[in-house]
Amino acid sequence: MAVYGTSLLALCTLVGVALGEVLGQLLHVKANVGGVGIAMLLLVICKVRLQRQGKLTPGLRLGVEFWAAMYIPIVVAMASQQNVLAAMRGGPMVLLTGAVVVAICFGLVGVLGRVANRA
Repeated sequence: MAVYGTSLLALCTLVGVALGEVLGQLLHVKANVGGVGIAMLLLVICKVRLQRQGKLTPGLRLGVEFWAAMYIPIVVAMASQQNVLAAMRGGPMVLLTGAVVVAICFGLVGVLGRVANRA
């Protein structure tokens, strides 16, 4: 059932937000750092693992694919709430962090592409 896909998303979201909060505290930032991104990455990893094990039922797949399609609107909505000008006043560390994150994301695209081709 699609409800199982939604419950898997909920679990990934809880874990992702918790890890984002911990990451924010470790970096001394008073915000959740990448919680939604971590949650979506966990969702993709769970989907691939379930698919490899043959446990990805059509209903579960429907729920997971629905929420995977919602990823971009969720990120855009969350990003629109952030104050970019205040972040830029934080100095060159903001630019360095942004560049590192983009580089990591580019690297992960290749890794996820190879994982998807194996499945």
